[in-house]
Parts: sequence; C-alpha cells; structure tokens
Amino acid sequence: MAEAIVNKVANSVLVNFDLEEYIPMGTRTFIDLSQWLEQGFLLREKPFREALKKHDWNTYSEHFVALGCSADAILPAWATLLVTSYLNSAKMVVLGSLQDLEQQLYRQMLSNIDLTPFVDKPIMIKGCSDKTIPQDAYILLVQRLQSVAKSLFYGEACSSVPLWKAKK
Repeated sequence: MAEAIVNKVANSVLVNFDLEEYIPMGTRTFIDLSQWLEQGFLLREKPFREALKKHDWNTYSEHFVALGCSADAILPAWATLLVTSYLNSAKMVVLGSLQDLEQQLYRQMLSNIDLTPFVDKPIMIKGCSDKTIPQDAYILLVQRLQSVAKSLFYGEACSSVPLWKAKK
C-alpha cells in the first residue's frame, strides 16, 4: 500500500506574506499641470487661478492623485500647492508620477500594518505577482518584518531565497 502524500508546506509554520493582499484600493489619477500652461511652458498666475476655479474638482473625489507636469517647464512651488488646495476630497495627493504615488501608498500602508501575526515566525514574502508592486515596497517590508520575524524568505515555498535569519 502506498504512503499518503503529505503537503509539508501546508503543514509548516511558514507564514506567507503577499503584498498583493495589501494593495490600497481606489482610483489612481495623474493630474498634468501642463494643461494650464500658456504656449506649453508659461504659467501666469491670474489665468491659472481662473482656470482652476472653473475646473470640476469633484471628478477626483476619493481618488489617489499624483500631481506632475509633462512639459519641460519650471513651475513655481505655489502652483502645486494651489492645485492641492482644490483636491480636499481626494484620499491622497502626492507630487510626482503615478509610480511615486504607488510608492507612497505602500509606504503608508506598510508603516501602519500590525506586525503581531508575524512575531517569531518564518515568513515567506511572495515573489510572483500579477500586479506591479514597487520594489521599494519589498525593501520596506523586509525592514519592518526584521524587527519581529524569526526568518525571511523571498519567492514561493517550492523555490525560495533565504534573506535573513534572527540571531540566537
């Protein structure tokens, strides 16, 4: 009689950490300040203020917003601050690209995550993802988990790379 096949991975104390499960949900939007530039490079305060007053800011309610400028123009610091003042119903506003926004969302989420379930546990940080997770999210995750974990691995249970082990 053949022996039963035992799934050692399922029975192990290894805790899987999948960053996909922690992706902050919500609409991401990039607002390009170049739309308010005259001749593609000049920002004049009075017409800029008038255009902002006419813009439908309700469009961005509950959005995660990245502010940037696709034109090669030097903008005064107050320009992004003024646009931000109209985005008071947005969930978050950052200066930069959508990638910068994503990085900030993960930083915020990871800095607030409860580490209690990971205390003194070997942790597998899932490596394969269908979503684009910023690389620095993994870096921050390793830094956070090192404070509580027994050991850290990266990849999948069948093929992993050991990253760190607590000193005894």
